[in-house]
Amino acid sequence: MTAQGVPLRRRVLVVIVSVTALAVALFLVPLAIAVNILYRDQTVAALQRDAAWVATAVPDEAARDAGAALKLPARLSGELAVGGYAVDGTRLFGEGPARSPLAASSRDGHVHDMVENGFLAVSAPVPSDEGTALVIRVATPNEQIDNRIHQAWLLMGGLALLVIALAAGAAVRQSTRLAAPLERLTTAAQALGGGDFSIRAARSGLREADQAAQALEATARRLGDVLARERAFSADVSHQLRTGLTGLLLGLESALSRPGADLTPAVQAALARGERLQEVLDDLVRLSRDSHPPAERLDVDELMEEIRQEWHGQLARQSRRLTITVEPALPPVTAQPAAVRQVVRVLLDNALRHGQGEVAVTVSDVGPGIAVEVSDHGPGVPPDSDPFIRSSGHSHGIGLALARSLAEAEGGRLVLSRARPPLFSLLLPGHDT
Repeated sequence: MTAQGVPLRRRVLVVIVSVTALAVALFLVPLAIAVNILYRDQTVAALQRDAAWVATAVPDEAARDAGAALKLPARLSGELAVGGYAVDGTRLFGEGPARSPLAASSRDGHVHDMVENGFLAVSAPVPSDEGTALVIRVATPNEQIDNRIHQAWLLMGGLALLVIALAAGAAVRQSTRLAAPLERLTTAAQALGGGDFSIRAARSGLREADQAAQALEATARRLGDVLARERAFSADVSHQLRTGLTGLLLGLESALSRPGADLTPAVQAALARGERLQEVLDDLVRLSRDSHPPAERLDVDELMEEIRQEWHGQLARQSRRLTITVEPALPPVTAQPAAVRQVVRVLLDNALRHGQGEVAVTVSDVGPGIAVEVSDHGPGVPPDSDPFIRSSGHSHGIGLALARSLAEAEGGRLVLSRARPPLFSLLLPGHDT
């Protein structure tokens, strides 16, 4: 089933471009209004200055003689329309409309400006001893101002489009950078779902994405370890149960093969082996189901007493001695008694089947934890061989492999401390009280 929704690349692109466009619009509109006002104010100020220059250059008789020559200042632009008006707004000389309401408004002795007949015009009264008798009107085409404003607006619009285009490019790059790690994580998750526990997600430089990749890799490793341990556990458990069952059946067959023999000892031995097998089965089933059992303080003395009662008779029937030594004041250890019991059982079963002489079990303090050591006087482990390797040709290797996996599940280690004579050590970490 395909997931529905907007792709991250498109979502990031739309969001960044939309936000950028909104920010540009909020900045550009006030700026365009300000440019419009600024350009018009600048033009009006220039026209007022030019009108003042012209007013100072007009002779007094110009108000009485319309034909008088008018000499304009040299610095005055040739594009300006300059005219002289009476206080009633009638043109006396120069350029401009025949009648100007703007010029008439300057009879109050003040400068005025307005758009008149397509021109932005300014009127300034000419000072005289008799009051205002002449008004100078200076104008420039309003279209020129509009063109200048429009050019500024076009420039700002072009810059705005450039900014939006740059934002779109950055959005595409950023969306790719954000989406690519997620796409790789999706591919890795799909591979994990397909049973590939060796996935490795490439690092992207984004902390959150890299943390998710590391978490996915750690999960894959844990799942792979759990699955491998469960598969090995199932194989080892089946071997362990078959071994006990085979011993039980061989004992019964041996008793039945002797005509007239008393079957009571054989039946009692079979019952004892059956009870032991039932206990082993219960322990292994419990260990296989409880991935994270609650912490429980290990009672070493009680465990060693169980071991003594279970194995003393079996070793005695082979004229072998079992010695158990427990040091006093051991540090507290938290572990599953069933797991520790099974590990010690495997070690003692290995000593019973493949060892010789006295079997010694020693529990000692090793600083932060305890060590349970099992030794005998047999030939030990051949050179250049690993007793913990699972091999169908070496049945004791399968049992030791199971014991090692159980020890590691409890946070401990099972090691071969000495090859000849053999000495196996179960190391369990201590627990601070």
